[in-house]
Amino acid sequence: MSVNHQHLRAFHTIATEGSISRAARRLNVAQPTLSQQLKALEERHQTALFDGRKPPLRLTAFGQQLFDLTQKLFVASAAIDSLLRDSEGRMTLDVRLGADSPFFAVRLAAAIRDKNPTSAIRLRMGNASETFSWLKDRQIDIGIVSDPPGDNALAYEPLFSDKLVVALPKDHPMAALPVFPLAALARERLLIREQASRTRKAVEAMLLAVEVTPGETMELHTREAIREGVAAGLGLGFFLSLECPPDSRIRALPIEPDVSASHLTGYVVCLEERRRTHLLCNVIDAAAELRAMSPLPLHGLGLTAASAARRIAQAALETAP
Repeated sequence: MSVNHQHLRAFHTIATEGSISRAARRLNVAQPTLSQQLKALEERHQTALFDGRKPPLRLTAFGQQLFDLTQKLFVASAAIDSLLRDSEGRMTLDVRLGADSPFFAVRLAAAIRDKNPTSAIRLRMGNASETFSWLKDRQIDIGIVSDPPGDNALAYEPLFSDKLVVALPKDHPMAALPVFPLAALARERLLIREQASRTRKAVEAMLLAVEVTPGETMELHTREAIREGVAAGLGLGFFLSLECPPDSRIRALPIEPDVSASHLTGYVVCLEERRRTHLLCNVIDAAAELRAMSPLPLHGLGLTAASAARRIAQAALETAP
């Protein structure tokens, strides 16, 4: 009995998304159509692939076996498609890159161009939430995000590990100190990013860990606005050390205590099904050269979606109050 490729695609996407409605949006088809394709696959082969139809959908034992195979199938299919598109010497890369880190986004773009001089690169900046949304909607090919949530639809490759530093105006009374005591924030105004910012979440987790509440907070949304706010004396701000370049108006200090919640790891992220394509292999190859710039060791991490989910979940448990 021959296998209907369209029905396999429907099943694979539903299993990846854990929801028929989300899978329908991803494939840009009507939800009833996708439901019918899944039903036809189950009836044709006389087996149940999911335990019920209410999200989050859970695979049956047979469904899990099939999903393990369709993951390999569609990764191979994407690789074949990429190879055929790039045949006959057409090796120009067209890369749509989204990121929540300007520092590494620009350097990754430069590394890609260095290895592939004819590459066309489009760079889109946003916060982590926006970057993930663009990736899942296929508006970008690659994302750079800090401490992303585990998602079976995505593949992760570590790019850097960094720690937060505090930025003060150069004439601040504490600017001459070798380190900044976090307890001093109780007397200061803290300039913070928007709610969806990973940097803001890291700052909030760090302050919760040391039980410090800032004297006042002011939301300025972007890194650039906070940097200018610090320079103008509006308050103090936190940046990853790599995102705090030399500025004669600002002094950047390490913080004390150096709690683990102040450490963030940045990842190159792509759709799992595209992980082995020619484009993604070139991007990951270029990203490998940037890992040497990481201020903190990466310990050789190379994460699949599943292992990333486990690692991030474990980190959340370890830092929970």
